[in-house]
Amino acid sequence: YIGALGARVICDNIPGLVNKQRQLCQRYPDIMQSVGEGAKEWIRECQHQFRHHRWNCSTLDRDHTVFGRVMLRSSREAAFVYAISSAGVVYAITRACSQGDLKACSCDPLKRGRSKDERGEFDWGGCSDNINYGIRFAKAFVDAKEKKVKDARALMNLHNNRCGRMAVKRFLKLECKCHGVSGSCTLRTCWLAMSDFRKTGDYLRKKYNGAIQVTMNQDGTGFTVANKNFRKPTKTDLVYFENSPDYCVMDKSAGSLGTAGRVCNKMSRGTDGCEVMCCGRGYDTTRVTRVTKCECKFHWCCAVRCKECEDTVDVHTCKAPKRAAWLDQT
Repeated sequence: YIGALGARVICDNIPGLVNKQRQLCQRYPDIMQSVGEGAKEWIRECQHQFRHHRWNCSTLDRDHTVFGRVMLRSSREAAFVYAISSAGVVYAITRACSQGDLKACSCDPLKRGRSKDERGEFDWGGCSDNINYGIRFAKAFVDAKEKKVKDARALMNLHNNRCGRMAVKRFLKLECKCHGVSGSCTLRTCWLAMSDFRKTGDYLRKKYNGAIQVTMNQDGTGFTVANKNFRKPTKTDLVYFENSPDYCVMDKSAGSLGTAGRVCNKMSRGTDGCEVMCCGRGYDTTRVTRVTKCECKFHWCCAVRCKECEDTVDVHTCKAPKRAAWLDQT
């Protein structure tokens, strides 16, 4: 529990918040704690989705924007980060509501009485995830920064934030418990529950692949497609303005950390393959001995005993770019 004074001190020291976000932070310190937990979750998910790519959703330590200058370019990577972070806030708040961690919300109060689905009637029971509260708070908090400025980038961010919020709602599922003679489903009690966050991550990753490049329309209220051969973006499409850098070499101005030292897969022809990951610079091979558990056996009762096996593998890492000759002369 953070007292009112503690909340004010903490919220005043979070860099990068606009006034409305600071006010929400001071009013709901317990929700802000959930938002912080959610941030760790969505960063992990982002890094999982891009683990085999040149841009691997790497975060920059000691940078309050988390991703540094990669967010300055209106690229499809920025579009994905805005969507997944917005989804992470919704997910974290909704889960905290259901777990009884927050004073402002609990289970969905509207899921009461009887209802029906394709299998017939059921009673609402248990604790339905209060997704609408999660979406409302995330919208108020995350969108506040974009509403301070009325420009093309703010419009892009608001659009992608919304995609992220709605992605979580898309994977709500009905979970039921059967009551009746010997487990027959004559009576059912059901509740709505969020799916694992991985489903949202997978869905937004597909949206990243199909993201649509746009430009502002003439009156500055919406988007038109940059290439007339592409379809217009819908509310569920991610949108971006600028092409991405290739992320091959370190370029701090573009937010690229480069791929030097990244592990690659010599046998793969995909984005994790050494040819693609190392951008044609070649790779170094190191022989590494790994110790793993093997020949595990279950012993009654209740222990699993394993042997330790050693195996030697080759690890391939991307070479750094060659220094330009003129650099050596300076």
